[in-house]
Amino acid sequence: MGLTKTENFTEAQNELAKMLKALAHPARIAIIEHLIKANACIGTDLVEVLGLAQPTTSQHLRELKEAGLIKGTIEGTSMNYCIDQVKWKQYADKLNAFFTPVNFSESCC
Repeated sequence: MGLTKTENFTEAQNELAKMLKALAHPARIAIIEHLIKANACIGTDLVEVLGLAQPTTSQHLRELKEAGLIKGTIEGTSMNYCIDQVKWKQYADKLNAFFTPVNFSESCC
C-alpha cells in the first residue's frame, strides 16, 4: 500500500482530515458528547461512562488531545480533560465551511 501524500493537499484539507480521523470512532464521539454535556473538566469517570478498560480510554483521549479537540490538566495524580474551546470553534467553522449548501441537479448520476 502506498503512502498518503499529504503534501499534495492544502493545509486546510489536511487539518480537516486529521480532525475527522480523530472523531472516527464511536468511543471518541462518546467522550466528546460526555465532555460537552458535563461542561466541566472530567477525569476518571470516563472509564465508567464508556465501559472500556483504562488503557483503551487513555488511548482514545490521547487521539483527541493530539487532534486538539480536548485539553488536559494534571490534578494531583490524575488527568482531567475538557473541550479545547478555541480549537473546537475553529473546527466547527471548518466543518461548517466544508458542508456548504449544494444545489444538486436531479440527474446527478
